[in-house]
Amino acid sequence: MKYWLMKSEPDVFSIDQLKKDNTTWWEGVRNYQARNFMMKDMQVGDAVLFYHSNAEPSGVAGLAKISKIAAPDKTQFDKKSEYFDAKATKEKPIWYCVEVEYVEKFKEVVSLSDLRNNEKLQDMVVLQKGSRLSVQPVEKKHFDIVKKMGGL
Repeated sequence: MKYWLMKSEPDVFSIDQLKKDNTTWWEGVRNYQARNFMMKDMQVGDAVLFYHSNAEPSGVAGLAKISKIAAPDKTQFDKKSEYFDAKATKEKPIWYCVEVEYVEKFKEVVSLSDLRNNEKLQDMVVLQKGSRLSVQPVEKKHFDIVKKMGGL
Protein backbone atom coordinates (compact mmCIF):
# COMPACT_ATOMS: atom_id res chain seq x y z
CA MET A 1 0.00 0.00 0.00
CA LYS A 2 1.10 3.54 -0.78
CA TYR A 3 0.16 6.82 0.86
CA TRP A 4 -0.84 10.10 -0.78
CA LEU A 5 -1.89 13.66 -0.12
CA MET A 6 -4.56 15.04 -2.47
CA LYS A 7 -5.48 18.73 -2.43
CA SER A 8 -8.85 20.28 -3.14
CA GLU A 9 -10.20 23.73 -2.46
CA PRO A 10 -13.12 23.18 -0.06
CA ASP A 11 -15.37 25.60 -1.97
CA VAL A 12 -14.81 23.42 -5.08
CA PHE A 13 -14.92 19.96 -3.43
CA SER A 14 -14.61 19.38 0.32
CA ILE A 15 -14.26 16.40 2.64
CA ASP A 16 -17.92 17.01 3.56
CA GLN A 17 -18.94 16.69 -0.09
CA LEU A 18 -16.92 13.49 -0.39
CA LYS A 19 -18.65 12.14 2.73
CA LYS A 20 -22.04 12.97 1.19
CA ASP A 21 -21.15 11.45 -2.21
CA ASN A 22 -19.01 8.60 -0.76
CA THR A 23 -16.86 8.49 -3.93
CA THR A 24 -15.70 10.87 -6.65
CA TRP A 25 -13.43 10.82 -9.67
CA TRP A 26 -10.47 13.15 -8.97
CA GLU A 27 -11.03 15.11 -12.18
CA GLY A 28 -9.43 18.27 -13.45
CA VAL A 29 -5.79 17.58 -12.58
CA ARG A 30 -3.72 19.24 -15.31
CA ASN A 31 -0.17 18.64 -14.13
CA TYR A 32 1.77 15.81 -15.76
CA GLN A 33 3.58 14.71 -12.60
CA ALA A 34 0.34 14.56 -10.60
CA ARG A 35 -1.38 12.74 -13.49
CA ASN A 36 1.46 10.23 -13.64
CA PHE A 37 1.12 9.49 -9.92
CA MET A 38 -2.56 8.70 -10.51
CA MET A 39 -1.95 6.80 -13.75
CA LYS A 40 1.09 4.75 -12.84
CA ASP A 41 1.44 4.58 -9.07
CA MET A 42 -1.94 4.68 -7.33
CA GLN A 43 -3.64 1.38 -6.58
CA VAL A 44 -7.00 0.44 -5.09
CA GLY A 45 -6.73 0.61 -1.30
CA ASP A 46 -3.98 3.24 -1.17
CA ALA A 47 -4.57 5.70 1.67
CA VAL A 48 -5.10 9.44 1.13
CA LEU A 49 -4.73 12.51 3.31
CA PHE A 50 -7.52 14.80 2.05
CA TYR A 51 -6.07 18.32 2.11
CA HIS A 52 -8.11 21.55 1.94
CA SER A 53 -6.06 24.15 0.08
CA ASN A 54 -6.76 27.89 -0.13
CA ALA A 55 -8.83 27.59 3.04
CA GLU A 56 -8.89 29.04 6.53
CA PRO A 57 -7.03 27.14 7.73
CA SER A 58 -5.45 25.13 4.92
CA GLY A 59 -4.60 21.63 6.04
CA VAL A 60 -5.54 17.98 6.22
CA ALA A 61 -9.30 17.61 6.76
CA GLY A 62 -9.59 13.83 6.79
CA LEU A 63 -8.89 10.51 5.15
CA ALA A 64 -9.89 8.87 1.90
CA LYS A 65 -8.71 5.88 -0.11
CA ILE A 66 -8.27 5.00 -3.75
CA SER A 67 -11.33 3.00 -4.81
CA LYS A 68 -10.70 2.63 -8.57
CA ILE A 69 -7.52 2.81 -10.63
CA ALA A 70 -6.96 5.56 -13.16
CA ALA A 71 -9.32 6.02 -16.08
CA PRO A 72 -9.49 8.79 -18.69
CA ASP A 73 -10.69 12.06 -17.15
CA LYS A 74 -14.02 12.75 -18.91
CA THR A 75 -13.67 16.52 -18.46
CA GLN A 76 -10.89 16.63 -21.08
CA PHE A 77 -13.47 15.81 -23.79
CA ASP A 78 -16.19 18.21 -22.59
CA LYS A 79 -16.03 21.48 -24.54
CA LYS A 80 -18.08 23.19 -21.79
CA SER A 81 -15.63 22.16 -19.05
CA GLU A 82 -12.86 24.43 -17.82
CA TYR A 83 -10.69 21.28 -18.02
CA PHE A 84 -11.38 20.67 -21.74
CA ASP A 85 -8.26 19.80 -23.75
CA ALA A 86 -8.62 20.10 -27.53
CA LYS A 87 -5.58 17.84 -28.04
CA ALA A 88 -7.19 14.93 -26.16
CA THR A 89 -9.20 12.32 -28.06
CA LYS A 90 -11.13 9.28 -26.83
CA GLU A 91 -8.60 7.14 -28.73
CA LYS A 92 -5.63 9.00 -27.19
CA PRO A 93 -6.63 10.55 -23.88
CA ILE A 94 -4.07 12.77 -22.20
CA TRP A 95 -5.52 13.16 -18.70
CA TYR A 96 -6.39 10.42 -16.22
CA CYS A 97 -7.95 10.37 -12.77
CA VAL A 98 -8.57 7.88 -9.98
CA GLU A 99 -11.72 7.35 -7.98
CA VAL A 100 -11.44 8.38 -4.34
CA GLU A 101 -13.65 7.06 -1.52
CA TYR A 102 -14.44 8.76 1.77
CA VAL A 103 -12.97 7.16 4.91
CA GLU A 104 -13.18 9.65 7.79
CA LYS A 105 -13.23 13.34 8.62
CA PHE A 106 -10.92 14.74 11.30
CA LYS A 107 -12.59 16.48 14.25
CA GLU A 108 -10.50 19.54 13.33
CA VAL A 109 -8.34 20.32 10.32
CA VAL A 110 -4.66 19.59 10.93
CA SER A 111 -3.49 22.99 9.72
CA LEU A 112 -0.49 23.70 7.55
CA SER A 113 1.08 25.53 10.51
CA ASP A 114 0.49 22.46 12.73
CA LEU A 115 2.24 20.35 10.10
CA ARG A 116 5.15 22.82 9.88
CA ASN A 117 5.49 22.93 13.67
CA ASN A 118 5.89 19.16 13.97
CA GLU A 119 9.62 18.38 13.80
CA LYS A 120 8.91 14.81 12.64
CA LEU A 121 7.21 16.13 9.47
CA GLN A 122 9.94 18.52 8.26
CA ASP A 123 10.76 16.41 5.17
CA MET A 124 7.11 15.88 4.18
CA VAL A 125 6.62 16.88 0.51
CA VAL A 126 3.75 19.31 1.18
CA LEU A 127 6.07 21.33 3.44
CA GLN A 128 8.90 21.65 0.90
CA LYS A 129 9.50 25.09 -0.56
CA GLY A 130 7.81 25.40 -3.95
CA SER A 131 5.74 22.24 -3.49
CA ARG A 132 2.44 22.94 -5.21
CA LEU A 133 1.43 19.54 -6.57
CA SER A 134 -2.23 18.69 -5.99
CA VAL A 135 -1.39 14.97 -5.83
CA GLN A 136 1.77 13.92 -4.02
CA PRO A 137 3.27 10.89 -2.29
CA VAL A 138 3.43 10.70 1.50
CA GLU A 139 5.71 8.44 3.53
CA LYS A 140 3.92 6.00 5.85
CA LYS A 141 5.62 7.53 8.91
CA HIS A 142 4.27 10.98 7.94
CA PHE A 143 0.81 9.59 7.17
CA ASP A 144 0.65 7.94 10.60
CA ILE A 145 1.74 11.14 12.41
CA VAL A 146 -0.83 13.30 10.57
CA LYS A 147 -3.55 10.72 11.21
CA LYS A 148 -2.73 10.82 14.92
CA MET A 149 -2.69 14.63 14.88
CA GLY A 150 -6.19 14.43 13.36
CA GLY A 151 -7.39 12.42 16.34
CA LEU A 152 -7.52 8.98 14.70
